[in-house]
Amino acid sequence: MITIKNYVVPQTVEEAYGYLTSNKASTIFGGGAFIRMGSKNISTAIDLSKCGLNNITESDDSIEIGAMVTFGDLESSTILKNHFNNLLAISVKDIVGIQMRNIVTVGGTVYSRYGFSDFITALMVLDAKVKLHKGGLVPIELFITDGSKEKDILEYITIKKDNRRASFKSMRNSKGDYAILNIAVSKKENMCIAVGARPGRAILAKKTMEYINENGINLDNLEEALDVLTEEVKFGSNSRGSSQYREKICRTLIKRALKEADCLEA
Repeated sequence: MITIKNYVVPQTVEEAYGYLTSNKASTIFGGGAFIRMGSKNISTAIDLSKCGLNNITESDDSIEIGAMVTFGDLESSTILKNHFNNLLAISVKDIVGIQMRNIVTVGGTVYSRYGFSDFITALMVLDAKVKLHKGGLVPIELFITDGSKEKDILEYITIKKDNRRASFKSMRNSKGDYAILNIAVSKKENMCIAVGARPGRAILAKKTMEYINENGINLDNLEEALDVLTEEVKFGSNSRGSSQYREKICRTLIKRALKEADCLEA
């Protein structure tokens, strides 16, 4: 159960930031989907819906996704459909149900750095940056791994349009469940691989990426590359699966993603 003492709807991000920093118990509410699943006393709930952060826009060289864009918006976006093999829409399509996806926001998910997030894993393999109101533009990997507790407001995510091929794969016990494991791959000149729901936060498999970028990836060295991956990435256990199960799933999902993104050489 959550309790809210004050509820405010600022008209600008600057006004919202003032509310956020004026009281330690103030909270950006976003869609509120995951806040509702726990217990919390909120002094001031800050609704960003009037701050103009609910659009997906495209320029010549980038795509900008506002913090209040919902996962439902990602699914239906004609802009995203034309880039990265529709990676971002595919990454969210199996999350719970339509009602939930029409509530969950991009900003709420990314700013909270959820370890189970499919969307964050997909973002990690793109040239993406997070725009913070006070912190400015921060590369997505740095933002996800940053342990800073300083309050800020995520305004939008910007992604460079670079025509890379990409694929997203996940494993669930049932269609609406959280992922046991999710992975994303992309390739432009170099390969990029991210593993999430380990069950920790998504990470880039940098040693594996280095191995593939130096040696290429084909049926002859695929198993060796997978050995590097499962040695590098640390898997944990929870109610959805053991670390050993996740490791085996990871090998299978990576193979499927590499084939789908046409990254395996003959």
